Amino acid sequence: MNGSSWRPRDSGVIEPRQYDVEVSDLETRINEWYDHVTEMTPENVEARRDVELVITKLDDGQVRVAEIGSTGQVIVHEWVRKAILLLFRLRGLEKAEVGPFEYLDRLELKRDYERRGVRVVPGASARRGSFLSRGVIMMPSYVNIGAWVGENTMVDTWATVGSCAQIGANVHLSGGVGIGGVLEPANALPVVIEDDAFIGSRCIVTEGARVGRGSVLGVGTALGPTIPVIDAATGEEVSRGYVPDYCVAVSANRKRVFDGGEFYLPCVLIIRRLNEGERHNKTALNDILREHGVAT
Repeated sequence: MNGSSWRPRDSGVIEPRQYDVEVSDLETRINEWYDHVTEMTPENVEARRDVELVITKLDDGQVRVAEIGSTGQVIVHEWVRKAILLLFRLRGLEKAEVGPFEYLDRLELKRDYERRGVRVVPGASARRGSFLSRGVIMMPSYVNIGAWVGENTMVDTWATVGSCAQIGANVHLSGGVGIGGVLEPANALPVVIEDDAFIGSRCIVTEGARVGRGSVLGVGTALGPTIPVIDAATGEEVSRGYVPDYCVAVSANRKRVFDGGEFYLPCVLIIRRLNEGERHNKTALNDILREHGVAT
């Protein structure tokens, strides 16, 4: 694209480009459009076609915002997140009506659940540009754009999966769980919940936090990128914002002394290590939590 190609074009019906566009070419184009993000408007047809294709690929699971690399690190595909940010500048507000309800937004809801093999209970909604794998169940809940939800995962009642969050397979997000979203700032890590994890009711997991494979968060646990994760057996801090694989972790507090006095700040306490590959059993989990005096 040359210096003049980003300028507004004639408006009209926008159809995404064909799927045979090379992802590497699409990435280059999105990065170049984003260099002019502040000047983007819905009249820029060429940019909208590129962005709509990225959203379609997100919706079908052909691209994703982030994934876990071969060495265990979280890899963020920043150009995909840029496409989402561009979308909100390249689309105007549109009204939608469902029965007595009226909505005004820039993006429609996800559709075609039967073909996708996803069960959606009335009251649940997912935005187009999120990906729901086969076998996902959505109770009355919400999944935002850019999120990825793996096979056979349960998104329970009033749980929310924020923008760009990455949820693995066979995960249980219990009632009222809040999985934070992140679109900005650039390079900010999304929430990652790995395969086979169990996130207890009313837990809050925010930007950049990560729950390892097969791990369990007890009821009401708050996990963020700056919250210490402590091993109860040793008293040592093992990480900030990351519960390692196959751990049972709960909300706790630890004393900190400041000039103004002593205060108790939140932390996450690992109270049990599970065997690798061991699946959490709800009855056994409740017994572990009661053993340590934690509410179930």
